Amino acid sequence: MNRWNRWFKSFRHYLEYLLFMLCMALSKALGLKQCESVANRIGDFFYDGLKVRRSIVERNLKGTFTDKSPEDIQTLAREIYRRQALHVIEVLRLPLIKSSKDASELLDIDGAEFLEKTKHAGKGGVIVSAHYGNWELLGLCTGLMVTPMNIVVKHLGNPHIDRWITATRTRHGNSVIYQERALRQGVQILSEGGILTVLGDQTDPTGSFKTDFLGRRSAVFLGPAFFALKARVPLFLGMCRRQENSRYIVEYQEIGTSDFSFCREDIEELTRRYTKAIGEYIYRFPEEWFWLHNRWKIPDQE
Repeated sequence: MNRWNRWFKSFRHYLEYLLFMLCMALSKALGLKQCESVANRIGDFFYDGLKVRRSIVERNLKGTFTDKSPEDIQTLAREIYRRQALHVIEVLRLPLIKSSKDASELLDIDGAEFLEKTKHAGKGGVIVSAHYGNWELLGLCTGLMVTPMNIVVKHLGNPHIDRWITATRTRHGNSVIYQERALRQGVQILSEGGILTVLGDQTDPTGSFKTDFLGRRSAVFLGPAFFALKARVPLFLGMCRRQENSRYIVEYQEIGTSDFSFCREDIEELTRRYTKAIGEYIYRFPEEWFWLHNRWKIPDQE
């Protein structure tokens, strides 16, 4: 990359960051009800006007809900765009959460069983989650209201926004581990009694392992299962969804590992178990999942 291209890229990143900070300031000035109203308008604009990834979303929905009519697919797709717009606004408002009391006003969470099986038993634990509901709120509030954790993340394309989101994620005791270092650091953290959180609904670009996900063959990462069985710690599914009263609820579900040992076959079977559990949540509340991702892009997945 020549000097001009580097300068232009750096300048573009800075402008994006300024726009990001402006949006954050506007979002923080809104009331909760105003956030929902603004999110609905933004979602409709991206769905009807800009049509950003609309074909991908509708294709994903049609492949999953084969019994739904085109009208039902469009209605659901519109709600997905509205919900994702709301999640973005809520992420921009995360700096307003300064204490567990602030978090409890937004979210219901009961981590008693999780703590009993992990921290109180002198063990680490793996939480596998998904791009479902407000996953950033899940991480921040779990760290505040239950226990600090180590979150496996990727670098964002814009370094300024990446630094902001990292600072936000770690403001109240959580730590982040970048994906390229997760293998080495993750096992060590678990062996020392730490909590490791991984999003388990992402596409493995290598396609080395495929299983059923939402009715189709999908390439998935084995990471969460690998960590849990390697360190011999419990694995929990943690999902955050929006309720009718506009509050979020975090639900933890232990995925059994007692019948497994640390071998490739059992790692794959445990991956099937939590992938199925994630899929069941998505079937129940499809508007919560991030359908804008081209999830079935690996050849021969379907």
